[in-house]
Amino acid sequence: MQTIGDVEVAAPSINQSASGHKKTLFQDMQYTRTTIGDGIPTLAVNGSPADCIAVAALGLVEWKPEIVVSGINRGENMGQDLTYSGTVTAALEAAIHGVPAVAVSLSNANADDVEDYRIAAQIVIPIVKKVLFYGLPPFTILSVNVPNVASLEDIKGIRLTRQGVRQYLDEIRRIDDNIVRIEGPPPMGNVDELGTDLWAVHRNYVSVTPVHLDMTAYQLMADLASWDIQLQDNTATTE
Repeated sequence: MQTIGDVEVAAPSINQSASGHKKTLFQDMQYTRTTIGDGIPTLAVNGSPADCIAVAALGLVEWKPEIVVSGINRGENMGQDLTYSGTVTAALEAAIHGVPAVAVSLSNANADDVEDYRIAAQIVIPIVKKVLFYGLPPFTILSVNVPNVASLEDIKGIRLTRQGVRQYLDEIRRIDDNIVRIEGPPPMGNVDELGTDLWAVHRNYVSVTPVHLDMTAYQLMADLASWDIQLQDNTATTE
């Protein structure tokens, strides 16, 4: 992002994977000001990714930026992953505060290998530039998923996609009395449905999915209207 403009970072001080759109209210959050890289101002927050955006917007940094870029996340965020993802929901929090945002996730990323992220970083630059030029509608973000490939030449292109369908293989493991853990192999999904994020990334395309905060199921509203739901009359009569 430094090739585009001035950069500031706000990030959780500890790993917040699968924290979803968690917003910490009426609880203390510790933060630290530091720098990373070659002196990038950085805010380390003891909270979720969405908390990082919220406290920045509410006064801990000079607001508002031209764009928020969330990620690069270790691992893809496709299908129903979006509701779990701290990376995606940080971008959604930015949209709530009136700033266009892009969430970036890298499939099968190695947390300990910076080089794994270099290609994804290069790919997101033109996407961010387009968002800066054209803008995004209110309460809308772009969720970008990048396949993990050996070289930029292995990327087949960029595809505009919709959310696919994930299949989760979670299992519960009992650790001790009253202690359990959810774990299991990585989620699967239908990679053969044309036009989805899973389909694209599986074929080494970069997936770009527009995501909107309006979660209304409009196609169901007519059916619900036909149900003719009425309040139950619980009025008691006495003589």
